[in-house]
Amino acid sequence: MRILAIPGSLRRDSHNRVLLRAAAQLAPDGVTVTVYEGLESVPVFNEDLEGNDHEPRGVIDLRQALARSDGLLIATPEYNQSVPGVVKNTIDWLTRGGPGPGLAGHPVAVTGASTGPWGTRIAQTLLRQMLLSVEAYVMPHPTLFIPRVESLLDVNGDLADPETRHRLQALVAAFSVWISMVSPAASADANRVARR
Repeated sequence: MRILAIPGSLRRDSHNRVLLRAAAQLAPDGVTVTVYEGLESVPVFNEDLEGNDHEPRGVIDLRQALARSDGLLIATPEYNQSVPGVVKNTIDWLTRGGPGPGLAGHPVAVTGASTGPWGTRIAQTLLRQMLLSVEAYVMPHPTLFIPRVESLLDVNGDLADPETRHRLQALVAAFSVWISMVSPAASADANRVARR
């Protein structure tokens, strides 16, 4: 099972990128979490750029990465009580054109970390609404809001807090089950692997 993970920040060492790297380490057997590293090459959504011979390479790569995945995991920061522009821009591009149906019918899970006390609760709520409006299959539970994330990291900047790691591991495991439930193709692939 292949999960594409998108950090909602372009900063190289963003807290949400750290969170997704930990999710990749904690994924259950048979599940691969790949953190997408190319969002900086995706331009601001512009209909003049879509569907022609000069569609941006970054957009093509993003769409192909989604098409190769069984599920999408988004870790969003919270900027000004909303989602960052890069998250909204990603959703806009993934709902238009490209291989396959885009986000419609695609399993998605949402999480997020912030340095504030709310742990991206507002951003995650708004993001879920956006994803539901484009007919993505958003996992309803469990939720994971991570406040004051800087206090949970070790000296190398990695997620070290045992309780948070446990909850993140549970989120990824639950998402793999959700993907199997709502995506027949992913479920069939998992069954073939299990029988080997």
